[in-house]
Order: sequence, then C-alpha cells, then structure tokens
Amino acid sequence: MLKVVLLVVGTLIAGLLVFTITRPDDFRVQREIEIQAPPEKIMPLLTDFRQFGQWSPWEQLDPAMQREFSGATSGPGAIYAWKGNDKVGQGRMEILSVTPDKVLIKLDFLSPFEAHNTTEYMLTRRGGTTRLSWAMFGPANFLTKLMGVFSIMDSTVGKDFEKGLSQIKAVAEKP
Repeated sequence: MLKVVLLVVGTLIAGLLVFTITRPDDFRVQREIEIQAPPEKIMPLLTDFRQFGQWSPWEQLDPAMQREFSGATSGPGAIYAWKGNDKVGQGRMEILSVTPDKVLIKLDFLSPFEAHNTTEYMLTRRGGTTRLSWAMFGPANFLTKLMGVFSIMDSTVGKDFEKGLSQIKAVAEKP
C-alpha cells in the first residue's frame, strides 16, 4: 500500500514538474483603475519616487525600511533603492522613460529572491477621468512558472496592485 501511495505521489509531482516546464517563459500581471483626475495630476505620483510613500502598497509594511534616492529627482534616471524586512525585501527601481501616457521602470528584486522585471504605468485620458493601468512583466524562471501554475503571482501581486491603485486614486482625487 505504501508503495502505491509513493508511486501516485511521485507521478503527481513529476506531472506537475513537467507541466511547469511547459509554461510560458515570461509573465505579466496587470490591473487598472478609473481616476477622477487628469493624467497631469497623476504623473508626478509615478515619476517622483519620493511620492511613493503616499500610495505604495509596500511602504507601510516596514516602518523601519531603509530608502535611498539617487540619480535624477524625478523622471528618467531617478533611482529608488530599499532594504527592509521579509515583507518588503531588498531591491532597486530606476525610471527608464516617461511620455505623457507611459512610465517605464526597471525593477530589480535582490531579496528574498532575485528577479529582474519591468514595471509599466499607462495613462489614458477619458474626458475628465484617467484610466491608469499598472503592469509588471519579465522573464519567468522555474519558480515563477511554478507560482503561475497555482496563480500565486497574479493573485498576490495583483492584490498589491489593486491596493496601490486605490491609494493613488485617493491621493489624485483630493481637491
């Protein structure tokens, strides 16, 4: 009986590993929100890392988090590095480009795991409102693929994006 159970468990694990290997070599997590404010009011919240504390879903997770700002004050070349507890880890962001409707950021996680991704904010004016889209994408290593099998990446990061978008909305819609 034990041999049968071990064989079944081994077969399931092998099947999961084979399925994981066949997953796409990249990933994308994206969320959107409608904000009652023009893009010009939202853009500074995205292009000046010193303003992240007003809305970032991770800023409040570690009050003792170490932050370092360097490079340009805002826009291309602005750099934000952080080191915190297990909830926020350690990493670095650098704004690569800014247009009136898009911000592109290089995002490097250093711990608790290493990953190199891209963050993209897209702003679409709709009359007096703005549709803000927040996406993160990059290569999917084996661990990322395995997380994708169980939708962990999309559900976990997606919840953080939803919280951050709600907080951006609240800040941008203040009179």
